[in-house]
Formats: sequence, C-alpha cells, structure tokens
Amino acid sequence: MNAGAVLVAGVGNIFLGDDGFGVETVRRLAAHPVPTGVEVVDVGVRGVDLAYRLLDGYRTAVLVDATCRGGVPGTVYLIEAAAEPLEAPVLDGHRMGPDAVLALLATLAAGTGGEPPGRVLVVGCEPASLEEGIGLSTLVAAAVEEAVQMILRVVDEATQPERETTPC
Repeated sequence: MNAGAVLVAGVGNIFLGDDGFGVETVRRLAAHPVPTGVEVVDVGVRGVDLAYRLLDGYRTAVLVDATCRGGVPGTVYLIEAAAEPLEAPVLDGHRMGPDAVLALLATLAAGTGGEPPGRVLVVGCEPASLEEGIGLSTLVAAAVEEAVQMILRVVDEATQPERETTPC
C-alpha cells in the first residue's frame, strides 16, 4: 500500500506523434528531485497495469497524457478527473486510455479490495497530430517543460502535511 503517496504516470503511445506527450513529460520529470513518497512511472500504453497500480492506495494520482479538448495545439491543461464513471468502458487491452482506466476503478476495487486514489488529476496537452510517427510536434514539445513545472507544483501541494485550522 502507498497510503499518503502520490503517483505520477505518463500515458501514451510514442509511435503516434503527440500521443507520446505523457511519456516524454515523465521522462523529463525524472531529472527533477521529487519528495519522498512520490512515484514517477512511464506506463505508456499499458492501461491495465495503470488500472491496477491506481488501486495501491495512493492519496493522489496525476495522469499525464495528450488530451483533445479543442484548444490550440500545445495548450497544457490541469483537469480534475471525475470520481464516478458515467458508463462502463469496453475492455480493450490495446486502447485503454485514462478515461477507460478511471471508469474501471470502482469495479476493480470491488473485485480486488484495492483502494483507488482519493484525488485524480490529469495534466494534458492539446495535440497537433496523432498520426503514425515517432516524435512530438514542435508545439507539443515546447509544452513539455510547462507540464513538468505544473506537475512539480501539484506534487508539492499534494505532499504538504495537512494544514490544521484553528477557530477564530
């Protein structure tokens, strides 16, 4: 169990252009020191592995992925993921993106006794191209450092001790 810990997981397929954003971002993040209790992993296209990892009792999970939201390519987003799935996804080991993984968490938790994270965030980047090919587009490559800095801020906030409030 990883109670109180933070998982940062890079998601994506490096053979589909900007879909490799999450993988490249966590690769760069690994060059930065992170607080004790923070695990940084490249899960790539291993959605089932990610689903089971998310049940290890992390307090916070940060998924890093290309995210199509209709913005300008290279735009970095910080998204609070919905805690409850709207519908059960179709299981496909080759196409289990973060949305499908998150939708499965309640079912997997019930079957395994695992504990999903209390908070799930997605650091996403609007892709320019998801066509076959290795390497990020210029706009998305330029956004990687912004995403790394955003993740470091999120991790710092998530690892701060609970602040006690005193009544006035």
